[in-house]
Amino acid sequence: MEKIVLIACWANAMAEFLELDWKAQMLGRDIIRDWKSTEPKDKAISVQSLRNLIQRSDDRELKDNMQQDDKTLLKFLYARKFDINDTYELIRNYYWYRRKNPEIFRNFTIQAEDIRKSLENGLPGVLESRDRKGRCILIVNGINWDCSYSLMSIYRALLYTLEFLIQNIHNQANGFVVLVDWTEFSFRQSTNLKPSVLKTMIEGLQDCFPARFKGIHFIGQPWYVEAALTVIKPFLKDKTKERIYVHGNNLSTLHNYVHVDVLPAEMGGEQASYNPEIWLKQIMQSDKA
Repeated sequence: MEKIVLIACWANAMAEFLELDWKAQMLGRDIIRDWKSTEPKDKAISVQSLRNLIQRSDDRELKDNMQQDDKTLLKFLYARKFDINDTYELIRNYYWYRRKNPEIFRNFTIQAEDIRKSLENGLPGVLESRDRKGRCILIVNGINWDCSYSLMSIYRALLYTLEFLIQNIHNQANGFVVLVDWTEFSFRQSTNLKPSVLKTMIEGLQDCFPARFKGIHFIGQPWYVEAALTVIKPFLKDKTKERIYVHGNNLSTLHNYVHVDVLPAEMGGEQASYNPEIWLKQIMQSDKA
């Protein structure tokens, strides 16, 4: 009898394993299919066409200082689905934004105290697993912000993280999902959400950075955060507005977009609570390499 029970348990375990393995294989195929659908038949032609457009530019500074190797140009091409003209405009915006805002990129390293402090608090954090469409998931837990450093510091840490992540071709092709948890975010903290900084952030991320943001999800937001976010709505393009989802305390609607199997416990997921040290250690090790 005992052997029969053991055999039955083993059979069930193998069935679950095979099911998970099948789902993983199907997920991998979907990721590859989505990735390949964004690529032209000959990437080299797109890269050279973009390089030629840059070389014909009247912007001497851009032409002389812009890195034009294949790897760099592909980052921008993926962000605009290989539309050459749109990609060229993105490149111009990217470098224009950096010339306009030199203070954001001054001492732009993991050794910068404010960037390091922000990442230590998981602002932002990066989940170890991707969602079911292969997208990288960034999280921001507002309660972790003690306001000893500014919103601009968090933005610098976010840009630094994105610059690191965008080196990965999967992230270029599949894009990002951002989860912002406002649970227990206090009114005092909300007074540090400076409209001028929020506007600068929107400007940089919406039009001047080579990344595809596929969804931005807000959860647990109190009324005063909603009031602060209302200020930034006029600066959002319609396409951006369509990708912002406000869930409040209803985590089940979040789970319709991002499955519980990749989410940390504090977001109603099946994973352990998020530990910012894991991502910080990874990014620091890569910085030393």
